[in-house]
Amino acid sequence: MLDRTDRPVRKSRRKTRPERSAAPGQNPHLHVPFIRRRTPPYDILDPASLTRIEAAADRILAEIGIEFRDDPETVELFRKAGGVVTDHGENRWRIRFEPGLIRALLKTAPARFTQHARNPARNVEIGGDAVVFAPSYGSPFVMDLDRGRRYGTLEDFQNLIKLGQSSPWLHHSGGTICEPTDVAVNKRHLDMVYSHIRYSDRPFLGSITAPERAADSIKMCRLLFGADFVDRHCVIIGNFNTTSPLVLDGVTTRGIREYAGAGQGSIILPFLLGGAVAPLTMAGAVAQSLAESMVGCALTQLVRPGAPAVLAGFLSSMSLRSGSPTFGTPEPALGSLVLGQLARRLGLPLRCAGNFSTSKRPDGQAMQQAMMSMLSAVQCGANYILHSAGFLDGLLSMSYEKFVMDCDMCGALHAYLGGVEVSDDSLGVEALAQYGPGEHLFGTDHTLRHYQTAYWDSGLNDDQPWETWDEQGAEDYAVRANARWKQLLHDYQAPPLDFDTDMALRDFIAREKASKEDMWY
Repeated sequence: MLDRTDRPVRKSRRKTRPERSAAPGQNPHLHVPFIRRRTPPYDILDPASLTRIEAAADRILAEIGIEFRDDPETVELFRKAGGVVTDHGENRWRIRFEPGLIRALLKTAPARFTQHARNPARNVEIGGDAVVFAPSYGSPFVMDLDRGRRYGTLEDFQNLIKLGQSSPWLHHSGGTICEPTDVAVNKRHLDMVYSHIRYSDRPFLGSITAPERAADSIKMCRLLFGADFVDRHCVIIGNFNTTSPLVLDGVTTRGIREYAGAGQGSIILPFLLGGAVAPLTMAGAVAQSLAESMVGCALTQLVRPGAPAVLAGFLSSMSLRSGSPTFGTPEPALGSLVLGQLARRLGLPLRCAGNFSTSKRPDGQAMQQAMMSMLSAVQCGANYILHSAGFLDGLLSMSYEKFVMDCDMCGALHAYLGGVEVSDDSLGVEALAQYGPGEHLFGTDHTLRHYQTAYWDSGLNDDQPWETWDEQGAEDYAVRANARWKQLLHDYQAPPLDFDTDMALRDFIAREKASKEDMWY
């Protein structure tokens, strides 16, 4: 439940940026509201191969089609746009699309857009050379080294928002960071949206689990930003999943229409398990992902041309011995690289990949799998990277320790995406010339100019000699991460929120909760 005693302050006495201390991992030269990449995305396929994948997506749409359920208004929108509709009864329709139709509808979708935060300094751009990191999303469980695995609560949800707000390496507050299972299903979206507003001043995702919950999310944004501002700017985004293979259900399409009708953003994400709901072969999975996501994005443009839409793909391999999803494997990483090329050809922003892992603990497996997947996200050119922090247990669990471990990795990726500067100064010839051959460079002018910014500095790594590490307690990475998240929560201070706005939001939530009975399923 919301803590009614947690009143906002009218003014903050904190400095906008803390002074640098001797503590590791600060890297103030890398602090940005979002990343502008200087490392170019990697093109893995030649144009002819990309054309074949696009042709396969066109075949899927023209010969098989997409099934729509429980939303005749969406079906009518596509019928009027040229889709060929077959009524299968029981509120089910199959719509086929001639090649080129969906791409034509997508021409009004912006290639790049701004999502506004309540703190304008935290606004993010999505698309083009912009890269935005957001926490993981959707886990019913949380875990830490002290209490183990358990169902998530609203307190956990708020703690994870606070950890994200405390990290300079995330740019976005995310959405359902974990499920607050101690709040009724039909009311928890109110507490989640409010918690993002109250405990973070970054952009966030809204509810998508029912159209009326999507509408509530937008209403709360109108209270926060003002109705006129929301009508003219993107301030909230919905993260929508297709029902693969090749189905868009009515909850999803009505939610998309709710966001698009208000001029807000929609991410359209097929979650594809190879061999289960998509072809085992990666080229086939990519073609299916492209087809499903394009149709969802096209719906946004039928509702309101120019509404922000994000192409997306969540590609996963599967253990064919057990039927379990596997994350952080090389084949989906390669598929993400291909999705990046296709998104650039289509002219849409992209969401894909993240710090994925099936490990049950924040261990070596967790970080090896996470790095495989996350590098594919940044190298494919993804613009919005959900699941950047906390993902464990095949997305069933959010880990406090892995959250801060992943944030540290995201800090390293800020430096990685900065590329290599080549200038007279960076070539450093003067550093070698100042003292000449055989002399160390510690005291050169060049070293003194650059020593604070030349290398990324980890906040968690232990790079000391064995003897020093052993004398200090021989703590491993996960133990250090455990201490780190506790310290961050101890030091956390909520960003200031206007008192009257806060009261309006709380009153709205109270009225909405009082108007309906609790539902727990």
